[in-house]
Amino acid sequence: MGLSGFETPLLEEEAAIQASAHRLAKDVLRPIGRELDRMKPEEVIAAGSPYYAALAETAKLGFDPAALAQLPPDVAIRIESLISEELGWGDPGLAVSIGASMMPGMVASITGNEELIDLCRGKLGCWMNTQPDRGSDAGTLYRNELHPGTRQPVGNVTARVGKDEVIINGHSSSWVSNGSVAEVGLCYMAADYGKGFYDEGEFGYRTNGIAMLVPLTVPGISRGKPLEKIGQRALPQGEIHFDQVKIPRRFVIATQGEAIAHLASAWAYAGTHMSQTFVGAARAAFEMALAYCHERKQGGVVLVEHQMTQLRLGEMLRRVEMARAIARRSLAYSRLSPGIHPYVTAQSKVSVTEEAMKVVHEALQLFGGNGTTAAYPIEKLFRDIRSALIEDGENYILTQRLGALASKLYQDGWTRG
Repeated sequence: MGLSGFETPLLEEEAAIQASAHRLAKDVLRPIGRELDRMKPEEVIAAGSPYYAALAETAKLGFDPAALAQLPPDVAIRIESLISEELGWGDPGLAVSIGASMMPGMVASITGNEELIDLCRGKLGCWMNTQPDRGSDAGTLYRNELHPGTRQPVGNVTARVGKDEVIINGHSSSWVSNGSVAEVGLCYMAADYGKGFYDEGEFGYRTNGIAMLVPLTVPGISRGKPLEKIGQRALPQGEIHFDQVKIPRRFVIATQGEAIAHLASAWAYAGTHMSQTFVGAARAAFEMALAYCHERKQGGVVLVEHQMTQLRLGEMLRRVEMARAIARRSLAYSRLSPGIHPYVTAQSKVSVTEEAMKVVHEALQLFGGNGTTAAYPIEKLFRDIRSALIEDGENYILTQRLGALASKLYQDGWTRG
């Protein structure tokens, strides 16, 4: 029985990587995450904050997506899962921040463009899509997801695309992960290529889009106040403001119809990372409860001696194992399938975070009144996991979209053979 439950035997390399990730999670991420949780958002992002120490220590381990890509696919998938689970076990907020930070660099590597790779190298990254008036609407893929007679909104951040440069105006929502601190962004927004923000074809309700890598230290960019949240307080989130920001056209990585496909790919990655991360968070909640039940006495014996406690612990472990299986299957689908779909990886995020919430709820119940106090870390974990039910897409919206996908597949012949 290893760190990740009832696991098939790990290769020596896999076990070593898992052990390194676990040490980082235990010795660095978890204690720093607790420290950041007690700080104001402005303190979290200030120079000298332990937040930056956590990122620096993580970088030393060299968890490089490009290196994973060189491994056999089945090995790479398991290693990616093992690492992300350990990071989530350590601190979910820091794990999400680490994952978001890598996204611009990952995309730059995929393009093979050395200028873009250099733009992202060694930089703290973010991905920006969510906007105040264009939240879940930004990822609309099918007509039946919008109310009849309506169309996808343009949003609050827009781009006007010229021959040699792109001019960006507006502001993102406050929910951009790493938005308060990022140096480079993977940014998606509506774009005007000279004929307005909407095309006139089959998908006339959808905005023209653009995807680009944006250095966030150029003139015209400012930041809003970092967001005050109940959970994942180790994850800095905040608005990014653009005032006539000029970006070279060569930093664009997808335009018009290709931009929505590129967004779908990024969204699919985010769903798989969230899934692995919150398997780790659920496991952490279970382990905290398991340890407490061997310490706390009730009715003359430690809690674990009561059959009902054993039942509750067994139920929690069952849910952790189920969440891990769902997360791994989704990751394999995302990495190995010739064509992927973000609504599929989104349902994995929904399933895992819902199971994690059930686990941490039961864990807090087993702690009793102690669980509601700051003296025990379970209350922080409860807040962290609760936030995940809305993060990267609110769970009801994502589940509704899975239903929209099922309808589209049925119309195309699925299940009708």
